[in-house]
Amino acid sequence: MATPHPATHSPHPADGDGLTAAPAAPAAVKILIAGGFGVGKTTLVGSVSEVTPLRTEEYLTQASVGVDDLSGVDQKDTTTVALDFGRITVNPELVVYLFGTPGQERFWFMWNDLVNGALGGIVIADTRRLETSFASIDFFESRGIPFVVAINCFHNTNTRTPEEIRAALDLDPHIPMLLGDVRERAFGRDLLVALVDHLMDLAAVSPVG
Repeated sequence: MATPHPATHSPHPADGDGLTAAPAAPAAVKILIAGGFGVGKTTLVGSVSEVTPLRTEEYLTQASVGVDDLSGVDQKDTTTVALDFGRITVNPELVVYLFGTPGQERFWFMWNDLVNGALGGIVIADTRRLETSFASIDFFESRGIPFVVAINCFHNTNTRTPEEIRAALDLDPHIPMLLGDVRERAFGRDLLVALVDHLMDLAAVSPVG
């Protein structure tokens, strides 16, 4: 007579036995923040990030004389030499990562690496030096990356109308442009909302397939 064997159980529980699956990782969205030297990129990242931002600032030295243009920002004594990094958790399913680019022309080669995987961008402009943001606008346009423009009104020093600024930057009518102070968290939030709305508008009109 054969000896009965005890029943064996699979180490892997079957579906539907009441065990809950591990929560899925949140979706990640990468946003690039660009603009000329000293326009407020580091400040914007710091004002909206929920964590202490990663910064790669170094003091300006005599070696930068004749290389970096300090016109209009002659009191600035530090500069970003690689990137600024911040994070915003929108909800448990969505996290936004902010990457601020270096503004000086000698560091522009890094933009090609930082832009990889970016869903959209924010270009910051200073009305005292609008020409310093031309390169950032051209960069996004040439790569087909949607962006919005933030006019940083330092201490309410803006003396131009929105129409004059848009014309000077040669912006297409559909590109959102907001005026405000990048030191204020509410303005940073408005910029991100405007960028998301812009991305959704573009997706709605883009052909499928």
